Amino acid sequence: MKKSILNDNSLKFLKEYLNNAAPTGYEWDGQKLWMNYLKPYVDEFFTDTYGSAVAVINPKAKFKVVIEGHADEISWYVNFIDDNGLLYVIRNGGSDHQIAPSKMVNIHTKNGIVKGVFGWPAIHTRNKSKEEAPKPDNIFIDVGAKDKDEVEKMGIHVGCVITYPDEFHILNNNKFVCRALDNRMGGFMIAEVARLIHENKKELPFGLYITNSVQEEIGLRGAQMIAERIKPNVAIVTDVTHDTTTPMIDKKKQGFAEIGSGPVIAYAPAVQQKLRDLIVETAEENKIPFQRAALSRATGTDTDAFAYSNEGVASALISLPLRYMHTTVEMVHKDDVENVIKLIYESLLKIKDGETFSYFD
Repeated sequence: MKKSILNDNSLKFLKEYLNNAAPTGYEWDGQKLWMNYLKPYVDEFFTDTYGSAVAVINPKAKFKVVIEGHADEISWYVNFIDDNGLLYVIRNGGSDHQIAPSKMVNIHTKNGIVKGVFGWPAIHTRNKSKEEAPKPDNIFIDVGAKDKDEVEKMGIHVGCVITYPDEFHILNNNKFVCRALDNRMGGFMIAEVARLIHENKKELPFGLYITNSVQEEIGLRGAQMIAERIKPNVAIVTDVTHDTTTPMIDKKKQGFAEIGSGPVIAYAPAVQQKLRDLIVETAEENKIPFQRAALSRATGTDTDAFAYSNEGVASALISLPLRYMHTTVEMVHKDDVENVIKLIYESLLKIKDGETFSYFD
């Protein structure tokens, strides 16, 4: 039986980290948890104006390698309060309107959390011949108020951010389930890489920048900012990707990936070929199962922000297969989580000081 990478303290942190809300633009409480966990394993931290957090090993080294995930989760904003005290919303990131009806929500106010529900007409009352599907302009939140004035007395106003309260569970066969696995798992996995480097007493020949970026869900904004500040030579990004074995997904368009079959290594213009080949070779040498994905034009992840920053940074993407993305029941496999951690860790041990990954050397 293989030795598990994750330990009881890891899982305790993961549960606390996932159960904390960190919507796009409001990530700081989660970042504080993340930095507190990493304190024993790194030399220093820095943060930026918008909340990206970076833990550093060997901060004096000139050659810089980034391992990165993003900290934010999708959410909603209060957009309009009607006279009957119902709240209408707009997206903050790619929130799915079709899963909203009948969900509990947390509305974040300066006075704390106010509970509410996404209401929906009972099946008995709906006109079957003209039945409406949930849409961004017809879903609404009920906080139990009789009118707009009562809503405002609760501290709720236009611009309050709204998250789902769903918490972490472990299902049979080591499946992790929660909202915000996209991409709180990335922040967790890079933190575990730092822990392994420390516990195994590995001396890296470069500075390692463990980077938890904000605002990925609205266009890679946090990664764009922090890449300019760090100015790395190499970046290995981790995010989630779709398990395409579930119903209603066209594998001919989306490709094939499944949870439990290993990390997904990306092939895309933003992925530097020699760095990617190093990662593939690392997987093969260490008998780490892996899958491949071809991505047209952009990866849609923070890889794009790092790759095209600072006159070009050698970048690669290692993804964690995930089911039911942007729902409250996102699902990953523990084995994949451990294999992503192991693949990043072993790949770092192969990178040399000053390695350019140039095609022309």
